[in-house]
Amino acid sequence: METDLQKFLEELRSRISIVDVVASKVKLSHKGREWLGLCPFHNEKTPSFTVNEAKGFYHCFGCGAHGDIVKFEMEANNLPFIEAVKKLASKVGMSLPALSKESAAEIQKKATLYDVMELAAKFFERCLYLPEGNMALNYLFSRGFDENIIKKFRFGYAPNNNALKAYLLSKGIQEKELAELGLIAIPEDKNKSSHDFFRERVMIPILDRQNRVIAFGGRIMGDGQPKYLNSPETPIFNKRRVLYNMNYAKEKAYAAKRLIISEGYMDVIAMDKYGFDYAVAPLGTALTENQIIEAWKVNNEPLLCFDGDNAGIKAAIRSIDRGLPILKAGYSLKYIFLPDKMDPDEFLKAKGADAFEKILSAPMPLVDLLWKKNIDGKRLETPEEKALFEKDIFEEIALIKDEKVKAYYQHEIKRRIAEKFELNTWKKPEQQARYQKKKTFSGKVVNDVLLRFILSALVCQPDMIGEYEEKIMMFDIRDEKLKSLMNKILNYAEVCEAPSEADIRDFLTKNGQKEILNNLWEISMLKSQNLLPAKLREELDNKIIEVQLEQLEKDIRECANSLAKEFSDETYERFKMLKDEQAALFDMQSID
Repeated sequence: METDLQKFLEELRSRISIVDVVASKVKLSHKGREWLGLCPFHNEKTPSFTVNEAKGFYHCFGCGAHGDIVKFEMEANNLPFIEAVKKLASKVGMSLPALSKESAAEIQKKATLYDVMELAAKFFERCLYLPEGNMALNYLFSRGFDENIIKKFRFGYAPNNNALKAYLLSKGIQEKELAELGLIAIPEDKNKSSHDFFRERVMIPILDRQNRVIAFGGRIMGDGQPKYLNSPETPIFNKRRVLYNMNYAKEKAYAAKRLIISEGYMDVIAMDKYGFDYAVAPLGTALTENQIIEAWKVNNEPLLCFDGDNAGIKAAIRSIDRGLPILKAGYSLKYIFLPDKMDPDEFLKAKGADAFEKILSAPMPLVDLLWKKNIDGKRLETPEEKALFEKDIFEEIALIKDEKVKAYYQHEIKRRIAEKFELNTWKKPEQQARYQKKKTFSGKVVNDVLLRFILSALVCQPDMIGEYEEKIMMFDIRDEKLKSLMNKILNYAEVCEAPSEADIRDFLTKNGQKEILNNLWEISMLKSQNLLPAKLREELDNKIIEVQLEQLEKDIRECANSLAKEFSDETYERFKMLKDEQAALFDMQSID
């Protein structure tokens, strides 16, 4: 079956134009052999979304979205794999190959489970308006939820008996299926019969992105515990991956260019009542990596909204641990803390929508919360205490897997530490101003001659781009044409599958780099030398070390001048550190 399906997909891709598929959602303009438009997967004003008909894929240089016709159909229309394939196949009159009995049975089983959950949701909705549901209905009204909100979020009521079990059994559904979906609980004591899992609770259905009921949350109306009871894990519900209300919020979030992640689903519903209809929430767990990634599909910097109490602060701090490892360029988290230990519902009732909007407009970036987490309440008086603080915060930053983001975080925290502990006092005001003007996150300023050589080498050997990308991104490039060329070379590496000199030349020419490419005489020089890849790597490494040594020499000279005028231990320690780094680089050169 797998082989047949693979052949089917290859035939499907050959018969359907990816430009036609994407153009149904994105306005495209022709640019060379590619098409260009605004990315449908993130908010942007300048087009960075390209479609390559020849290679059969799309790629966004802004958010990194990448795939073929099937992936686009799935992501753009929120369809599961099989449904996306069927939809595309119908366009050209193709029929999906027969699935194996096992696969067909699994698909049918899941479809049946969704049907059962829909029946349960409708049962709870009906119960809300029966006499036994009056207490639940009055509870919802007391929370300020009107009929529109009740219907939109499909509130219901679970009676204090086994009515749901009896109803679903009468529909021919097996007790085993009900247990599998978490609708009934089976006692360990075999002498006792099963019973409804949710009893005497306000019921809130949890839907997936395709608007299918996959689980429930039950809210108790009195003072009992637990206050909230969620469905257990089932074949169609993984609580660590799902964000409540994403089925409603995604389109609103695209339009508002904002997504709020709150602590619970009652917060989400309360915000919706006041017009903030782009909020989602995790389900009974701390925010997970998978849920953050799910949120990033809608907005690249979601706003995490927490109550201003200790529990809210602890939840925010836990989210740092989840977010740091998966941070990437352009994708992060921002934080909102409500005052006076209020939750969103309490705040909106007390202060109103305008006050809430004001808080949303001034969120705290993740880097600020990381700093606050490590510095608040800490004694930082002795060298040992300061060293421990620095050790702890840099150990957290080390969790970031993306090297570029990690480097920027390290630089930013070093800057804050230097400012906090006055480590830059050796610089006079005029020196400090010059330093601030020229510094980059690495402190390395590359001259044009060296950069021309490096870029020429990468054009000759484009398979090395990935290897040297991190290093060249560290340089502060003054020449705008060379900077543009470097960015296009890096863009090429992101979308190419089999890099070659001819292919990268064609790519650069079509992307506005023809003039500077023709002016790089270093390319001809390198080709005439016919260097082996190992030798070219050696040349590149030495050139990069030259850049580092050039900057180090300036810093060492500056330190020496400061020491000559006024000796200080801090300046002397920095001087020694720079000299050690310089010696290490000289050693690397001699090894090469």
